[in-house]
Amino acid sequence: MVRIRRSTVVGILTVALPVILIALLSAGFLQGSGQRLVTLFLINLIAVIGFGVYSGNSGIMSFGHVGFMAIGAYVSGLLTMKPAIQKTALPHLPEWLAGWDMAFLPALLIAVLVGALVAIAIGIPLARLSGSAASICTLGFLVIVHVVLVASDSITRGSQTFFGVPRGVSIYVALPFALLAIAVARLYRDCGAGLKLRASREDEIAATAIGVNARLHRFLSWIVGAMLAACAGALFGHFLGAFSPKDFYFNLTFMLLAMLILGGISTVSGAVLGTAVIMLIVEILRKLEGGISIGTLQLPTVFGLTDVGIGLAILLVMYKLQNGIMGMRELDEKLHFLRRLGGHVAPIAPVTSKPDPHSVLKVEQVGRHFQGLIALEKVDFELKPGMILGLIGPNGAGKSTLINCISGVVPASSGRVLIDGVDVTSVPGYKVPFIGLGRTYQNIRLFRNLTVLENVAVAAYAVARRQDDPYALAMGYLQEVGLAELHAHLAGNLSYGAQRRLEIARALALQPRYLLLDEPAAGMNPVETDELMQLLNYIRHEYGLGLLVVEHDLKLIMRLCDQVVVLNKGQQIAMGTPAEIQADPHVIEAYIGRKNARKIAGQQTPDSSASIAAQPVMQSI
Repeated sequence: MVRIRRSTVVGILTVALPVILIALLSAGFLQGSGQRLVTLFLINLIAVIGFGVYSGNSGIMSFGHVGFMAIGAYVSGLLTMKPAIQKTALPHLPEWLAGWDMAFLPALLIAVLVGALVAIAIGIPLARLSGSAASICTLGFLVIVHVVLVASDSITRGSQTFFGVPRGVSIYVALPFALLAIAVARLYRDCGAGLKLRASREDEIAATAIGVNARLHRFLSWIVGAMLAACAGALFGHFLGAFSPKDFYFNLTFMLLAMLILGGISTVSGAVLGTAVIMLIVEILRKLEGGISIGTLQLPTVFGLTDVGIGLAILLVMYKLQNGIMGMRELDEKLHFLRRLGGHVAPIAPVTSKPDPHSVLKVEQVGRHFQGLIALEKVDFELKPGMILGLIGPNGAGKSTLINCISGVVPASSGRVLIDGVDVTSVPGYKVPFIGLGRTYQNIRLFRNLTVLENVAVAAYAVARRQDDPYALAMGYLQEVGLAELHAHLAGNLSYGAQRRLEIARALALQPRYLLLDEPAAGMNPVETDELMQLLNYIRHEYGLGLLVVEHDLKLIMRLCDQVVVLNKGQQIAMGTPAEIQADPHVIEAYIGRKNARKIAGQQTPDSSASIAAQPVMQSI
């Protein structure tokens, strides 16, 4: 059963009610051109929302959704055209396309379906791309659609006007589809798939580490956005009655993207606001474009004034508001009283367990080479639930590379990593968390423009049962690390120590058996470090987890860990208890050098400068 959160319903109503009000007032009080303008606003809004479903959630700017509008317009136009007009307008139309004479609604549904099928074909390779490469691919799709429309003159009349499409799209026809688009976009944004895609937009590596298949979710959002764009195109075609390929090309793309960017690419409320503002600007500037008289002053005709005005509007907004007028958050998420209407998330206490004596994480002879550089070689150890294993070594020893090999971020060149007998070295990175592995990062990788609660909910979605509320599970883990009161704050606004704890809560939400912590105390003051130690000990005992801790703070490692593994220059040089590691000459040599290690061994007096220099290291290890 699909769970719709109360806050999502509040968000839909917050955006939908003003749109309904504008449409009904316009239908009741405006005439002619005024009603046509509002109808066009509703159609453009559907198209902008279609852009936003893909671009806003994935972070990839699409230039291709107008291509789906063209597909929607031409398909619905062909299916609804009267046979008599069709014979005149398209005398060479293939028989299987001729004479359908369908009603508007079924024709629109078929147009949306055709748009979805084309989106699937294009989306399969597109989903493998990200960033500017994906954006260029969408631009290529737009160009291909334009060329095909121009070249298929027997079906589309080529570059000539495609006429005879029944007109009949009014405010009352467009409004239900606009409201449906608003609901679909917001439901998608707030559902598990949309949340995961927004997480990958913020940091794809971190999202992969908590079970997000970014390619799959980019693919799904591309299809949903394409279907909305095809719907807008069908409405637009029946609104105009006659159109040509140039009506679905760069000019329309520029205007719709301006609406999306101005309002805020990441939000549905931004799409509504941006569409309204740009259409208002366009309407005013079009009247000025032809020249006007102010008293005795006659302003000349200025061609292109509309495009210039849109460009200036974008520049002015971007100068002050980089993420558009609405920014990264929906209107209902910004206003306190609307957040209260959205309800409170009641936490579900996390399930604790005892260590499983039969479970084990094995690192067997793992090596990693980078174009001839040996970063790791034959690293070998075991980690069991309920155990804390420290991983230390000088800078460049290969600690982070080993963590990346274990978690699947970097594939091992040799050896195996086994979690309860499952070899994770041959498993896609996004599947590793489901086998029982969570991790944090040396440089904090949070989803900065998602809330604290959403950061943890992304991970909770990966493991939640059908009857569980991932947000309630996430709130439970936030309580465990002392961040429940900050659940509505953006993750990027937290203090450094709180961000570290949030990263741990997100990893715990995966319900792993093993947790990899890459320098969790880095940048912390002594008080925060002590609190971290208490938290890690609590996690070990309450959740029965095996912890692998990479840390430069050797005092913390020696106080916290049961066993310690030491790497140096990619090789494992020692493994044992903290006491054994402190006395190991190879470890001392790795940290202070062979010459100084010999001096400490007694070749010079205890007062020698080398011995004095080594004392802090000796005390630490």
